Amino acid sequence: MTFSERFPPLRRRVPILLSSLLTVATIPLTAQIASRNTAPTASATVFGFVDFAKQAAVDSRFLTVPSAALAGAELKTLTAVPHIAGSKEDYQTALFVARKFKEAGLDTEIVEYKVRFNYPEKIVVEAYGPRGELLMRGPTPEHVVGDPYQKDPRIVTPYNGQSPSGEITAEAVYGNYCRLEDFNKLDELKIDVKGKIVLCRYGGNFRGVKAFIAEKRRAAGVILYSDPADDGYFRGDKYPAGPWRPETGVQRGSIGYMFEYPGDPETPGIASTPDLPDSRRIPYKQAPAQPKILCTPISYHDAAPILQRFGGTTAPRSWQGALPFTYHLGNGRMNVKVHLLLKQDYKLRSIWDVIGKIPGSDSPDEWVVAGNHRDAWVYGAVDPSSGTASMLESVHGLGTLLRQGWKPKRTIVIASWDAEEEGLMGSTEWVEQHDKEMAHTVAYFNMDVAVSGPSFSASAVPSLKQFLRDVARSVPSPKGGTVYEQWKMEQNAPDADRRRQSHLHLDDEVSVGELGSGSDFTPFFQHAGVPSTDIGSNGPYGVYHSAFDNFAWYVKNADPDFSYLKQMAGIFGIEVLHMADADVLPYDYVLYAREIHGYLKQAQKRAADASLSGVDFSAALAAADRLSQAARAIYERQLNPGAKTRILDAHLRAAEDALLSPAGLPHRAWYKHTIFAPGEYTGYEAVVIPGVNEAINSKDAPLAIEQLSAVTDAINRAALALEQTK
Repeated sequence: MTFSERFPPLRRRVPILLSSLLTVATIPLTAQIASRNTAPTASATVFGFVDFAKQAAVDSRFLTVPSAALAGAELKTLTAVPHIAGSKEDYQTALFVARKFKEAGLDTEIVEYKVRFNYPEKIVVEAYGPRGELLMRGPTPEHVVGDPYQKDPRIVTPYNGQSPSGEITAEAVYGNYCRLEDFNKLDELKIDVKGKIVLCRYGGNFRGVKAFIAEKRRAAGVILYSDPADDGYFRGDKYPAGPWRPETGVQRGSIGYMFEYPGDPETPGIASTPDLPDSRRIPYKQAPAQPKILCTPISYHDAAPILQRFGGTTAPRSWQGALPFTYHLGNGRMNVKVHLLLKQDYKLRSIWDVIGKIPGSDSPDEWVVAGNHRDAWVYGAVDPSSGTASMLESVHGLGTLLRQGWKPKRTIVIASWDAEEEGLMGSTEWVEQHDKEMAHTVAYFNMDVAVSGPSFSASAVPSLKQFLRDVARSVPSPKGGTVYEQWKMEQNAPDADRRRQSHLHLDDEVSVGELGSGSDFTPFFQHAGVPSTDIGSNGPYGVYHSAFDNFAWYVKNADPDFSYLKQMAGIFGIEVLHMADADVLPYDYVLYAREIHGYLKQAQKRAADASLSGVDFSAALAAADRLSQAARAIYERQLNPGAKTRILDAHLRAAEDALLSPAGLPHRAWYKHTIFAPGEYTGYEAVVIPGVNEAINSKDAPLAIEQLSAVTDAINRAALALEQTK
């Protein structure tokens, strides 16, 4: 995943919200919903519990266990050496996590998969001026004065996962963020990228989308760099003086076409187990998710001499970065040429998920899954080891409860995923292996980058947004009060970025973002239909995917006393406890129906603005109204569930499944959710009712009509699932 592409530069983990969401229809909410706005105590009402007092006591015992000191020690152990996916060091972290799981009393196994990805054998980037003079030769090793970790020989050369091997020399041009609109601007300026190497700055979209569009435009190659305007000295002091990217820092990352499908590129929809025969694999060079264009990253130290010598058209003002010269597009008669030599070592490599289970006492077939990935491009102190350390302290708390005699009603599964950085491989292969169990998995809770600073944020399926708010009210903040109170205070601050706040929430409640992609909730939510959340605590973070994302940077800049690791352990653990022990599943379909209605109204306006004929939203809006009525009725049942909670839970869970399309989305059938998907041209940012909106974007009226029909059918199926509980 990427930092600057997924998140605004002020912090790491606030989810990208949907810029297309405007004012939506308001559905009156019951007085019981309003009552949830009080902080939970032993006597408070929390949705999903008939009597919350017993659960409040369990929560209280749990929250005394996670330790900031232990979390810090675990973080130091996890980040002692580089541990890229598939390496022996990666396997050692699996053994460490498995030991912690077993010590807590979890039934633990290490699950191996065989997946194809690359390590770099040789990476060369050279630039030559118009007269053949050498401008730069890289990549320059990452180095700052005083960092204690930067000289480890196991630090992998900066490279892009899933890039092919090859050697080319070609003229270079500047493409800004290499978004679709940027390539369209180059077309408008009569600058043809065919056969050229495009220099792209990180940000604005997923790095794989940059490569994908360049490939479609028949460019010869792509070079990615982090401009100091986005996460370097323009933002503030660079490391080691501050948290921002130093001039030799490089963002590694996969360019696999995850918007097609994540996981092993050779086995979409099939678990890539060690015994899978080759006959069931797609040759990776033919796999739809496998890029065909050469792509590699460099630092802004290495990008500067290339950009500075570009001639031709002056770049548009909005394309100017923070390097100390005017940017040009490189289309002059005396062009810069770049030589790329990328020699990649592609192999089937072992990866190792660590899975720990606590069997449920009442509903063992209903799973609550919570996970964090463990692999890192280098040390990964923030991404992902802060999440792993927090998860281990959550497991520490669960283990203490187990020893005290507590047992969850539903089965709890805690997962340490591998090879997330290579394309969500560990989580995707596990979900594909357990496709039957996914129909009974009631939630997936994700924590990727747990802590890069003090600002809490979250994303969720609409049915779990209020659930997350209730959880945040239950956990103390290091700043005082509850996490919820600090969260709300920051969102209401005068300088808060309003673009990051959705107004599809209750009254003055905090905003919870939408789930796009780029982390391990993707296979659970957008492929298998498991209601999901994603949480993090954020701050200035300019060393993403570099050698400087290490323990020294973390202690200096993110969380010196590890108190936010403890906070995130509390949030993560309370999510698990509440979902595992709720009397009835706490899905809020009233809010879900409200948001779907808003998405449809906005798409209707967009279709009208695009003058698409024959795209009639009346049936879809009627289906949304039907879902709203069914949601209100089942909400009352959830408040007073009676004895038949297993049946009620089954229908609640079936409603989310109903929103999946068996055929999947156009051109990418692996993605089956009709309401949410990563955008084809964003990669991380969520697109709502994606089949419809992407058809509108391409002005394809027949496809929009077809996809609107699929969405209408899905909403009606969801409404029927709720109606059948009467």
